[in-house]
Amino acid sequence: MDLGLSGKVALVTAASKGLGKASAIAIAREGAKLVINARSEALEVTAEEIRKETDAQILTVRGDLTQQAHINGLVQAALDEFGQIDILFVNSGGPPPGDFLTFKPEDWEAAFNLTLMSAVRLCYAVVPHMLERGEGSIITAQSISVKQPIDNLILSNSLRMAVIGLFKSLANELGPKGIRVNSINPTFTWTERVENLLKDRAKRSGTSIEDEAAQVSTAIPLKRMGTVEEFGKAVAWLASPAASYIHGHALMFDGGMTKSAL
Repeated sequence: MDLGLSGKVALVTAASKGLGKASAIAIAREGAKLVINARSEALEVTAEEIRKETDAQILTVRGDLTQQAHINGLVQAALDEFGQIDILFVNSGGPPPGDFLTFKPEDWEAAFNLTLMSAVRLCYAVVPHMLERGEGSIITAQSISVKQPIDNLILSNSLRMAVIGLFKSLANELGPKGIRVNSINPTFTWTERVENLLKDRAKRSGTSIEDEAAQVSTAIPLKRMGTVEEFGKAVAWLASPAASYIHGHALMFDGGMTKSAL
């Protein structure tokens, strides 16, 4: 199936590894040009991997999503290089695990700055450009926790719901102006972050990572975790004209794990 992404320009953040990298690869496979961002030097390695596989045109811009100046520079670099941004994939590393009394107010402020304000800053930087062109697709990667909270992830549980509130509101505002706004919300999908979360669970419960992974899989009707490749394909579809009537939607990438009716 041709998703209609050939020649489009996608800006993908936190793209050096994990879900961001998988999304960038899937979008590049559909013929899009990429602007990818991360703080790590691994970003260049990721870009070279994608170029070798897809021959995609790729611009790498290292920067910190908690800094407005870095985001402004990222967006301007994308426009200088390609002249447009058709797709914005809002992605960032998640807050650390812990329960309420684990954290201090300053930990909440740091998590707020990373999880919610990075999305706000990116949208402030990109939306005016999309409005000028009268079209665009914005997606954020959050978590299944927006439907049902996950134990020991109170920062993530709280702030990711705020991002969904932002994106639902933006969908109402921007839909009439030609810009689609959606979210994708994965359950445990094997990445470095998930491995670290399972390590934390295993340490607290006196089990192993393998035991914790098996327990997670038991709660999923498909009886397995999703793969990053599957996640990337879902993002590419959601971003594309093939999903042209999907708007204001919180897509659950969870193998049926979410039990709520809505």
